[in-house]
Amino acid sequence: MSAHEQFADNLALYALGSLEGSEREVLQAHLAQCAACRRELQQLCSDMGLLGLATMGPAPPPGARARLLSALAKEPRGRMVGKRASRWWLLVPTAAVIVLAMISIVLWRQNNALRQDLAQQLKQSGQNQAEVERAREVLALLSAPDAIRVTLVATNAKPQPQGKAIYRPQMGSLVFLASNFAALPPQKAYELWLLPASGAAPIPVGVFKPDARGSGSVLMPSLPKDLQAKAFAITIEPETGSTSPTMPIILVGEA
Repeated sequence: MSAHEQFADNLALYALGSLEGSEREVLQAHLAQCAACRRELQQLCSDMGLLGLATMGPAPPPGARARLLSALAKEPRGRMVGKRASRWWLLVPTAAVIVLAMISIVLWRQNNALRQDLAQQLKQSGQNQAEVERAREVLALLSAPDAIRVTLVATNAKPQPQGKAIYRPQMGSLVFLASNFAALPPQKAYELWLLPASGAAPIPVGVFKPDARGSGSVLMPSLPKDLQAKAFAITIEPETGSTSPTMPIILVGEA
């Protein structure tokens, strides 16, 4: 339990003026050292002040109390008892203020928790929205009629590793799926390369490590638009990737 949680209830009582004895002294010592609790106490006191203003009325004339006591002294005792019993409702505004104050304190604390929950949900929602948008991009690529589909295969290997690249040059979008790839030594990974049709140097597309079934993928890497591909190739590189292919080429497929 944090110090703020430990003193939370006592702060409410302190703001109401109901905290006494050693608990009050301990809280005052904590407030002298904790800026966060001082800010919370200030907010609680502000809420209490607003509630107090809401129940204030005009002050009675200076002699009203004396005249009231004099009139009560002249009343018969039986009638006085009856009137005292009938005046219990005068305490209702005071009780209502205390109840409203406690409710405001609870709601103030709950609002803080709700704000934190809302911030977390918005963050999670943003992450989910990014995943949905990525899935839409992949689906659009897979169903695009102008997408280029390339199969990369290796010879003299069983089971035969295979890669499928679906590439849309106009958008610079690409999905690559690998199957039957062998496991690699530690700190090694497969890297996919795009060989430009212009004859320029191979462009690194992305690295991947196959799972236990030999499957892997490279999804929607960052590629320039309108980059025409002559072929795609796979090499084995450090797991952080390389800027130029390391021979030999494991798989290759022409676009």
